[in-house]
Amino acid sequence: MSRLEKTLELVEINSVSRQEAAIASFIEDRLRTNPSLDVERVGDNVVARTTGMHATRLLVAGHTDTVPGDPVQARVEGEVLRGLGACDMKGSLAVMLELATAPAVRAIEVTWVFYAREEIARSESGLLEIAQLRPDLLDASAAVLAEPTGGAVEAGCQGTLRVNVELAGTRAHTARPFMGRNALHRLGQLLYRVAAYEPRTVTIDGVDFTEQLQAVSVGGGVAPNVVPDIATCSLNHRVAPDRTSDEALAWLRDYLGDCIEPDDLIEVSDWAPSAPPSLSNERIQSLVALTGRAARGKMGWTDVATFAELGVPATNFGAGDPRLAHHRDEYVTLGELDAFARALGLWLAQPGAPSPTSQ
Repeated sequence: MSRLEKTLELVEINSVSRQEAAIASFIEDRLRTNPSLDVERVGDNVVARTTGMHATRLLVAGHTDTVPGDPVQARVEGEVLRGLGACDMKGSLAVMLELATAPAVRAIEVTWVFYAREEIARSESGLLEIAQLRPDLLDASAAVLAEPTGGAVEAGCQGTLRVNVELAGTRAHTARPFMGRNALHRLGQLLYRVAAYEPRTVTIDGVDFTEQLQAVSVGGGVAPNVVPDIATCSLNHRVAPDRTSDEALAWLRDYLGDCIEPDDLIEVSDWAPSAPPSLSNERIQSLVALTGRAARGKMGWTDVATFAELGVPATNFGAGDPRLAHHRDEYVTLGELDAFARALGLWLAQPGAPSPTSQ
């Protein structure tokens, strides 16, 4: 069976977030065909580990869920697989399964993590579920998160700050607007300020992180003949790894400046932490060398940040063009799968530090 056909097997299993039981069972059954793996099911998450005498343990992780869509339309066209989740990230999952079940003598120990609910609120993440229930399963010297990266290492990730803004006005009749204050008109000034934002770029470990600020929803209005006294807006700020959530919020308040008055409210609705590039780590450096391409900073947020919180140096590396993720016509090519399998296989074959018990 070709790598595209193996990927198609996974794509055809519906695994929209919170519906990962079937694909978890498929993956678990496939992993149990390799007697050298210790396989554990934690909810709808599956972890498989080699065990032996090696001190170095590397971890490879990927999420099994997809955004909503119709997997039935998946198809192979020559050397291209088109379908929901083909790029994000079932192509990489298929390669992970192939390498995990292949008989091989390892110079290191390897942990394979297939986890649920990445595409929705971070609080529901299957990776956090594993970290809470079985943190020992996530111990490693370094980790790869197999997000689509176009075959290059995308180091670290940006944080995500989401805030809700509520602007105050004074209600009045639209025939006598001078007796009130239109909160929606005030909101227009704030949106103008946000639209004028010029992205800030920070270079860390030789890779660039470019921050972003976007208004993602607005609300307000009482009735067609009423001057609205409240207007709301949600803002999404992508934050480089050199800023904490408090620092990012302080910057945002300062940037909005006189658009915010004492009676207005700014509340944080969500924060997902950033992660440093970890390019000083020897294992991640060796992966960059194997790709033959320069590393770059990750534009979005990924669970590399979760591994950073756990003290595990990690990076993003997987098959597929990240710009296709979540698109209706996402796809992955055979060449991308082959390149990912080659680099990941070589990375896992590199010898590690000897175990103290073997000296």
